[in-house]
Amino acid sequence: MSPVDGDEEDLTRKQRREQARAQRKAAEEAAATDAAKRKRLAQLGGAVAVVVIAIVAVLIITSGGSSTKVAKVGSHESNEQVKTVEGILAGTTQQGNVLGSPKAPVTLEYFGDLECPICKEFTLGALPAIIKKWVTTGKLRIEYRSLETATREPETFRTQQVAMLAAGKQDKAWYFIELFYHEQGEEDSGYVTESYLQGLAQQVPGLNLSQWSTDRGQQTLLAQLASDTQEANNRNFTGTPSFLIGKTGGAMKKFEYTSLQDPTSFNEAIEALLKG
Repeated sequence: MSPVDGDEEDLTRKQRREQARAQRKAAEEAAATDAAKRKRLAQLGGAVAVVVIAIVAVLIITSGGSSTKVAKVGSHESNEQVKTVEGILAGTTQQGNVLGSPKAPVTLEYFGDLECPICKEFTLGALPAIIKKWVTTGKLRIEYRSLETATREPETFRTQQVAMLAAGKQDKAWYFIELFYHEQGEEDSGYVTESYLQGLAQQVPGLNLSQWSTDRGQQTLLAQLASDTQEANNRNFTGTPSFLIGKTGGAMKKFEYTSLQDPTSFNEAIEALLKG
């Protein structure tokens, strides 16, 4: 790659992150406006309401930071998260970064950043119903692909996404993906450390940690990240989650969803492809 190509790639990556952050900022500002309105209404309730709000604020402050830490392995919280993920993935098969039967007639390519809060919204929202309705019945396979949008540091992005792909070498990438989103910390808080990744890996059922650590050094996994990024750029994707959908082995088309919480638009697209 020439210096010019490298500069252009860095610029594209920066523009993508900034655009994604701008979209999230707009959503946060809208939410803040609504919160301000609610606060003014609450203040009309008098001094009692003010005291209650103050107590809640103190509780939030004193408990702050807990969302940026992975659940301690073997703890009640950890066990509950693992049970939740196992329930979501029950009845599915995994191969590398793909969830579902390789013979499934429809493929959904899911471009995500493990630190992306909007991806978490999808993963905890519409995705479980999609998996239950289509993946467990052998009609859909979902391929997780990587696109840096929310992670601030490129090196951190590569490290966390490669850790996920390394779990895929043992056909457990989707356990890692689901656990990451379920235990995702606050964006830009720097919560993704080696300790965090090791903690997630220890929660993945049956993952050979020694093999996982070795596989993280494979250059082929970095090449896979580069391939995902190139495909995303070719499709003009600027945010995550982004999707391609099509018949397995055929041409893939960009999919525009209407909701990340409600699976209806996904269901309709899948049904249309199944009808041919």
